[in-house]
Amino acid sequence: MIETVLSLPVPFHVLIVDDGSPDGTADIVKEKQKQYSDRLYLIEREGKLGLGTAYIRGFRWGLEHGYDYIFEMDCDFSHNPIDLCRLHETLTTGGADVAVGSRYIPGGKLVNWPWDRIFISRGASFYVQLFTWLPVKDSTAGFVGYRREVLETIDLNKIEFIGYAFQVEMKFAAWQLGFKIKEIPITFTERVLGTSKMSSGIVKEAAFGVLKMRLQSFFKTYKSES
Repeated sequence: MIETVLSLPVPFHVLIVDDGSPDGTADIVKEKQKQYSDRLYLIEREGKLGLGTAYIRGFRWGLEHGYDYIFEMDCDFSHNPIDLCRLHETLTTGGADVAVGSRYIPGGKLVNWPWDRIFISRGASFYVQLFTWLPVKDSTAGFVGYRREVLETIDLNKIEFIGYAFQVEMKFAAWQLGFKIKEIPITFTERVLGTSKMSSGIVKEAAFGVLKMRLQSFFKTYKSES
């Protein structure tokens, strides 16, 4: 993944956030940093602190280091790295503040996914739209690009979810604050490497959390005070 992203025509930089992976991820990244010292970065954290907190740590790092566009993606090739260029174009010339790689708009596809996972994923996105009115077809998508202004305006301390519902809350916060979200179609392929982190706890967080998030939105804003 590092080799692929850093060979793209857009000169992306890569940040890996590693939560004490037992598979030697950090060691591999450190070795690669010898080759890509000015474009590859690593944050090591102790223990499993949650998907959402890892993303937020990465967002904060990106803001602190002056990046104008910050992207998140899976590292198992479910997301095609070449689509990073399309997300980047959507932010730079397409008029979007948030660019979402979407499976569920015309042109989007799912490859090698079992029917039960498709049912759960599509059902989750419909559920989110029904209760939040969020105008995003693929609200649980994890292939997303943000303009710097979006992440500066959102008070990241107010993002509560740490599981997959984190993806929903970030999009909801951006939409609530008036930012333009644009979806582009992607082909999402069943992971080439790695295993899913889905659990019953994550599903419960998403199911009940979305309702809580919607109710709270009538009384709170995600806008940063700074």
